[in-house]
Amino acid sequence: MVHDGANWRLRTRRAALVLSAALLPLIVFEPSAHAQSIMRTPNLNIGSRVPTINPTVTPRINPTIAARPVVRVDTVARTPPSRIGTMNSTLRVRPALPYARFSPNVYPACQAALRGPDGECFDRPVMSAGGGDGASAKKGSKGSHNNNAQAAVNLRAVKNELVAEIDGALSTAEADELARRHGLERIASQSFPLLGATIGLFRIVDGRPADTVRREFAADVRSVQLNFRYFLQDAKKPAIEGDAAQYAVAQLRLPQAHTLARGMNVTIAVIDSGVDAKHPELANSVADGFDALGSKEGPHVHGTGIAGAIVAHAKLMGSAPEARLIAIRAFGAGSKGAESTSYVILRGLDYAAEHGAQIINMSFAGPKDPLIERGIAATAARGILMVAAAGNAGAKSPPLYPAANPNVIAVSGTDAQKKLFTASNRGNHIAISAPGADIFLPAPDEKYQITSGTSFSAAYVSGVAALMLEHNPALKPNDVRAILTKTARDLGVPGRDDQFGAGEADAFAAVTAATAAPEVPLAAVSGKPAGEKTPAALDPSADNASVSRALNDPPPSMASDKSAANAPK
Repeated sequence: MVHDGANWRLRTRRAALVLSAALLPLIVFEPSAHAQSIMRTPNLNIGSRVPTINPTVTPRINPTIAARPVVRVDTVARTPPSRIGTMNSTLRVRPALPYARFSPNVYPACQAALRGPDGECFDRPVMSAGGGDGASAKKGSKGSHNNNAQAAVNLRAVKNELVAEIDGALSTAEADELARRHGLERIASQSFPLLGATIGLFRIVDGRPADTVRREFAADVRSVQLNFRYFLQDAKKPAIEGDAAQYAVAQLRLPQAHTLARGMNVTIAVIDSGVDAKHPELANSVADGFDALGSKEGPHVHGTGIAGAIVAHAKLMGSAPEARLIAIRAFGAGSKGAESTSYVILRGLDYAAEHGAQIINMSFAGPKDPLIERGIAATAARGILMVAAAGNAGAKSPPLYPAANPNVIAVSGTDAQKKLFTASNRGNHIAISAPGADIFLPAPDEKYQITSGTSFSAAYVSGVAALMLEHNPALKPNDVRAILTKTARDLGVPGRDDQFGAGEADAFAAVTAATAAPEVPLAAVSGKPAGEKTPAALDPSADNASVSRALNDPPPSMASDKSAANAPK
């Protein structure tokens, strides 16, 4: 019995030892498991950059993690930092769909190097803020997304500048004080009769981000926005001497149209770069001039070419050789060619509307701009026809402005084979097309150029519209649009399309159809205009003499108190 009792006690002790050994790991590791769950709580504030790791769990952790430096996975703009794990490393996480908020129908697919921060597809690679060339842009996978986004913003707006509508009752001193309170400097401000508002241009001087200043400034002004950039829509080819053959003249049927009208007594404002009013092709055609930049730059190749596409009348032939021009310089030298801004373009629109323009040619493009949209709406309300270049950003670009505004006739470009100009923008906003590739035009200093771009397509259409208005001054902008699209020669797929709109402009057919055409509502643009009878042909021989007569007797709508500073140079 004694022997059996000893054996029982021995077995009992062994069982207790086994049970203790089984429970011991649970007792040791339970606090550690609880601590890990706490460290996942975002409210935990850990001061040290080096985590304190329980040595008992070392085999579960990669020993190289503690020695790694702080790593930024990505730097997506406006994404708040996410603090992950027990380390105090700041990790920025890229959203799975960074542009999901943009509809693919509005922002077509485009190469990543060309995509801007708001979905725009630019006509050149968006590079890092430090600059670079096309070769460096191809290394996009190695660059910083943040740098690309910032560079795109720089393309769209002038750095550190804001445009705001301020109280017109403020004195200059009060406007300056308002600016100082917000860390701004007032560069300029003026009353715009076109808008019935006072608009000011301001510069941020205290180094704060533009978005921050804009939000704060909005509390004390009626509206505020970035001062957006606009670029002329030529193909940026150098001006060269060229062949005098103008395929555009025959393609638009200008000689036939000029037997009916030549644009006499119709005023076209050209908001562009400087125009060489002394060029023989433009002699006696520039009736007024305004420098919205207040610059001292001389004539520019683009502005001179645009003027020539409309009124050339020496060796070359413009679409409306007897039209009057208001040459408005709104584009000056910039780092990427001639450029302008929201504030300056608004000054140009205001001047054109206040000085008798019946047509405004806008051969430039940029982003959708609330201030310019407002100016265009006010211009349209005055019954002024506006024509704009579709843009040269190509097939993958979203609609560019002002062409995409429904109050504006958007013009795409064609070539000598009546095919679409390769760089031309597309879209359902395109109304009509016109020649824009390898166009022979005047250049400053009595020279000539061969150049390309939807800029010149728009200029030709502006001239055709002037022929129509001479032939029938009662036409309204919607009438002109309807007749242009109805009489266009269909190109591409049958019917209206996103490349050519209604087709290529036919000046002779449009002027013929302009006879006694009634006002056409915008909703009925595709309808057939009435009264399409052809009048007796006018004598086309009264060439330069009629230009001189038209300019010697300005119409009442032209300003009589023009400043000498604004006289064409």
